[in-house]
Amino acid sequence: MRVLAALSGGVDSAVAAARAVDAGHDVVGVHMALSRNRDEHRTGSRGCCSIEDSNDARRAADRLGIPYYVWDLSEEFHDTVVTDFLSEYAAGRTPNPCVRCNEHIKFDTLLERAGALGFDAVCTGHYARIEIREDGARELHRAADAAKDQSYVLAVMGPDKLSRAMFPLGTMRSKDEVRAEAAARGLGVSNKPDSYDICFVADGDTPGFLRRALGDRPGEIIDESGEVVGAHAGAYAFTVGQRRGLRLPRPAPDGAPRYVTGVDTERNVVTVGPETLLSVTRLVGERTVWLAPDVPADSATPCAAQVRAHGTPVPGSVVRAGDAIEVHLETPLRGVAAGQSLVIYQGSRVIGQATLARRDA
Repeated sequence: MRVLAALSGGVDSAVAAARAVDAGHDVVGVHMALSRNRDEHRTGSRGCCSIEDSNDARRAADRLGIPYYVWDLSEEFHDTVVTDFLSEYAAGRTPNPCVRCNEHIKFDTLLERAGALGFDAVCTGHYARIEIREDGARELHRAADAAKDQSYVLAVMGPDKLSRAMFPLGTMRSKDEVRAEAAARGLGVSNKPDSYDICFVADGDTPGFLRRALGDRPGEIIDESGEVVGAHAGAYAFTVGQRRGLRLPRPAPDGAPRYVTGVDTERNVVTVGPETLLSVTRLVGERTVWLAPDVPADSATPCAAQVRAHGTPVPGSVVRAGDAIEVHLETPLRGVAAGQSLVIYQGSRVIGQATLARRDA
């Protein structure tokens, strides 16, 4: 097959590309330049897709003996991922930009361009497994390394994109194993630190990034009875379940810590309350992506629901109705916010994904 290998400049994508070469595919490497700032540099392990990353990707391609190109996707990235991130926070929701990047950039724009150029598949360094059923259908599963599993952020890609994706690292047991293979192959990125945090917030200061983009919008913090207990500079900067950074002038009457239990950006009000108000047992998702046509979810189907990239899956049941899904949990889930990605599993298999719209006790 003709395979387009996405080279981020890190160790994972380099080893994934090497494995695609070993498998006998005709591999071409491409680095996606996502930053509008051509002078942007990585700060330690923060951020990604910087100038250093592009150079590291080029050296990896040279070592593997494959052609290498840089594609400028900065406009697409800004107009979809960054703009969505800001608009979701401005609306009082909590988005996951990695989910949107995988949906719109890595497995939308990239696959579209790859197909136009005659490539059969796109290879990435994501930690997830693709299993092929007897009928030829593909299933998305958790990676062998649970600590690095990225099936949560990949669930949004859907069955069509999954059919043209390759994840060679899905069976790797640990990141140390990946680094050892990179070193054995002579890849200079074997000891490069992992990137973390939001890539377009390279200094890690997400509240500062939001404040610079959305401006100060002073408002009130109220408790569950409606009493004003504090002030804020912008409701958009808060998320349900948050405890730190509230800066309340006095503690709750019983001395227990307070958490954000609601964010209303239309009224510019943040509501706080005890931890007990954070637990929910019913989740409603919209804009559903269903990856399991063999799983009839028009009636209650046993499942496990996950609402954070490395969160603990909670058992329950899911019912699908058109574009929406409703999940009833067997045990309460704490600190769930509208806008989060809701991913539905059966065992290690991803069967669906949706954007959280409502959650109820």
